[in-house]
Amino acid sequence: MRALPVGERALLIEVSSGEEAQALHAELLRRRADGSFSVAEIVPAARTVLLDGVNDPARLAARLASWDIPALPTRAEGAVEIPVRYDGPDLADVAALWGVPEQDVPEIHAAAEFRVAFCGFAPGFSYLTGLPSGYDVPRRATPRTTVPAGSVALAGPYTGVYPRSSPGGWQLIGTTDAVLWDHARVPAALLAPGTRVRFVPTRHS
Repeated sequence: MRALPVGERALLIEVSSGEEAQALHAELLRRRADGSFSVAEIVPAARTVLLDGVNDPARLAARLASWDIPALPTRAEGAVEIPVRYDGPDLADVAALWGVPEQDVPEIHAAAEFRVAFCGFAPGFSYLTGLPSGYDVPRRATPRTTVPAGSVALAGPYTGVYPRSSPGGWQLIGTTDAVLWDHARVPAALLAPGTRVRFVPTRHS
């Protein structure tokens, strides 16, 4: 773990893996909730966590170095369920990359329990981890100019759901009617960092 000052009141914590970043994020949220320390914003990314609104960054950095960060639990109650039709145009390509029959892709994907590692790219877009090791897939060699809203997609170790129509190079394996971003909802984003997620297969309409 490495703590880097960012301006006068922020601290960027670098760790060596996405799993460590998620565990650190969860522990920071827990300690802020129980009053162990005070910080205005906690923003996770792939291998970092940014702490903003820190009164004494140097002192907090020293405290963090002494923390014992527990590993994330393998499963937890209260996962958000997202219904998905596994009808994506890249199912066959993903099956070939995984070395399995095409009909096995939905079963493998739906059997995993995911966690939102961090958010970005577009409002409501979350990077979810949870697929077993060995199921990483590359982005498409040629990105699509338009990916429909609700597309369930894979890239690298991540699963994501496109909250709105946009260009994209991820491998599309399904679609969902779940609304990932709604200005009229509080909070507007369906998924936040740390949220547990399960994909539930549904029949094609």
